[in-house]
Amino acid sequence: MVGHAFMGAAHSQAWRTVNRVFDLPLRARMVAVCGRDPRRTAEAADRLGWEGHHTDWRELIARDDIDLVDICTPGDSHAEIALAALAAGKHVLCEKPLANTLDEAEAMAGAADAARANGIRAMCGFNYRRVPAVTLMRDMIARGDIGTVRHVRAAYLQDWIVDPAHPLVWRLQRDRAGSGALGDIGAHIIDLTQYLTGQHITGVSALTETFIRQRPLPEAPAETGTVTVDDAAILTARLEGGAIATLEATRFATGRKNALRVEINGSHGSLAFDLERLNELEFFDATAPPTTRGFTTVLVTEPEHPYLAAWWPPGHLIGYEHTFTHQMRDLIEAIAHGRDPEPSFTDALSVQRVIDAVEHSARTGTWQPLDSPTHR
Repeated sequence: MVGHAFMGAAHSQAWRTVNRVFDLPLRARMVAVCGRDPRRTAEAADRLGWEGHHTDWRELIARDDIDLVDICTPGDSHAEIALAALAAGKHVLCEKPLANTLDEAEAMAGAADAARANGIRAMCGFNYRRVPAVTLMRDMIARGDIGTVRHVRAAYLQDWIVDPAHPLVWRLQRDRAGSGALGDIGAHIIDLTQYLTGQHITGVSALTETFIRQRPLPEAPAETGTVTVDDAAILTARLEGGAIATLEATRFATGRKNALRVEINGSHGSLAFDLERLNELEFFDATAPPTTRGFTTVLVTEPEHPYLAAWWPPGHLIGYEHTFTHQMRDLIEAIAHGRDPEPSFTDALSVQRVIDAVEHSARTGTWQPLDSPTHR
């Protein structure tokens, strides 16, 4: 694994847990973790359960006893590490968004396609697909439980940079992060919109805003640097099946820590998911008798629900960290059975194309079709 901060810790817990929870055809061995600082990386290896550690990711890729490389670094290194790992015959798991630019994402998807011929698999880490209630929501929509999809309404709200004194960390620098709220959390709701409906976004109209443009430098708080990413992004979109969508991603929603909500309205009903009530799914069945019609809260903890047969008795809740364990489970299953994991790099490329279109629309003030040459 390359990177051992927030995402590295979440991924490490999942790798430690996955074979202890699920009966899988392959066993994950946590061989080595990589970071830039030797002392901190050694401490992370010990704390997170890795056998060894390196300060150069190229050393990981060169090792014969490593079959898979898990990329948990800032976006500016995703492409370089993934391309090298795929060329060396390693399976790859890469955190979202896939890359910092559309060109990088296209190169990564192309390399993954080529590697597939040699049995090498690549997956992008959109972990919210692995919330059991979200997977159930997708299954119900695919089954036709809400009829034809008409509306998608999604928002991902945080507030961790509301304070102007918050330092200019890497997530606020375009050369490191690629974009701001759009790529960091907006990518999740773009992916969920396409995943849940089974439809691609075909066009967007968007605006972005940076509310605080100068922030203290982490290494010199008396000095400031320029924020080069968006603080918030709002877009309207059209889906290939005719539905329309509104999506909002912001890190300036004061009081909202990690609030993700998706509601989908169809011709026969509606479904809604709220991450702060992760074990629940709201379902409105418009075909029910008027006297009993209303939103029903489904507690998604039954063994018949996605992933949950491996966990606890009904009514015993799971949490955020379980989504990563489910992600590793699905990746191991895909590798073992010689099939593409989902979301593949091609799936993640479709999200990157939407991100690119959003930025283009926000710059120009125009409707941006996704089937234009710019976004192929």
